[in-house]
Amino acid sequence: MTNPSPSTPRDRAPPGLSEAALAAFGGLASQNEIDAAAEALGRSGITSLVVDSGEQARSAVLSKLPVGAEVYNNTSRTLEEIGLAEDIERSGRYQPLRLRLYQMDREMQGREMRQLAAAPDFVVGSVHALTSDGALLIASASGSQLGPLVSGAGYVILVIGGQKIVPDLAAGLRRITEYCFPLEDRRAREAYGVPSGVNNVLIINHVVVPGRITAVVVNEALGF
Repeated sequence: MTNPSPSTPRDRAPPGLSEAALAAFGGLASQNEIDAAAEALGRSGITSLVVDSGEQARSAVLSKLPVGAEVYNNTSRTLEEIGLAEDIERSGRYQPLRLRLYQMDREMQGREMRQLAAAPDFVVGSVHALTSDGALLIASASGSQLGPLVSGAGYVILVIGGQKIVPDLAAGLRRITEYCFPLEDRRAREAYGVPSGVNNVLIINHVVVPGRITAVVVNEALGF
């Protein structure tokens, strides 16, 4: 994959996304901006690692997942792009909770499903924005994945494309509504036949348990 320059959007705007939003939020941050955001994450109590490519991010995440671990991978275009979703669900090295939940009966096993999804050993996912001072923003239509990120999961690993870095919380919220939502809404309609929605937004400003959350920041545009 060829990285766009910091001032150049990844592609022409797809249907539903404005050229202005693409220009504002689709371009890769500079190396200095990426390094500064990673340092800020450290001050927020989040372990951070900067890598050059999606493949390096994939290797970094896999190195942190013990064989046999119970892992829930959040729905994420980033994880799909770099092959991590496939690694977690199909490699046989882990206990993939997402596949297990798919096989359960929501009406008969609803309580067990909620418990499994709420407190996995590991959650692997991404974010919609990372501010330059080290805050993470994640939006969700249902909100189901937000609780484990806050406190339910034992460990959280987040892969963050370098185009997701924004100056502040206000810009992060704009990125969610103007850039991420149109793309996710289109994906949800195509995949599930239903619209998405910015119904819940999680902002992680600081982590009180050292080492619980790891952010792998990638010098490459990945995901939404």
